Amino acid sequence: MDSAGQDINLNSPNKGLLSDSMTDVPVDTAVAAQAPAVEGLTDAEAEELRAELAKVEEEVVTLRQVLAAKERHCGELKRRLGLSTLEGLKQNLSRGWHDVQVSNAYKKTQETLSQAGQKTSAALSTMGSAISRKLGDMRNSATFKSFEDRVGTIKSKVVSGRENGSDNLPSPTGSGDRPLPDHTPF
Repeated sequence: MDSAGQDINLNSPNKGLLSDSMTDVPVDTAVAAQAPAVEGLTDAEAEELRAELAKVEEEVVTLRQVLAAKERHCGELKRRLGLSTLEGLKQNLSRGWHDVQVSNAYKKTQETLSQAGQKTSAALSTMGSAISRKLGDMRNSATFKSFEDRVGTIKSKVVSGRENGSDNLPSPTGSGDRPLPDHTPF
């Protein structure tokens, strides 16, 4: 689109459509008036473009002032209605979370995770019953029975020693006649 022939009518359906060469940097009209005319433009065309530029910059300033006034009015209305910034943020987050939950990606992920959870639960259940079975087999083994008998023997010696009024435990070395020292660190 030719920037010189761009429609600047604010009611135009083409408003806000800028060419790639245009930027949103205000130009000082005093400097622009002193700058030499661009090649291919007559002095009259350059002066006309400078006037149009000044008019557009004035409209931009006016629009910014109108926008600021509208934002203040909007804030006042929200305050009078009891809508705080926090409430607006809560509503936006709630609406955003709802949008995420109804999205196809979320539904597929939720379904996949649910299936994975069910499979993991079944695997852990199978593993738990296998461990229980192995522990039961181990408990019925001759080695475990022998260990259990030895623990039972030691327990009965400890209990019978306390019943007789002696707190002396049998020594692991086999010399049961020497008591343990009283100055143990624990």
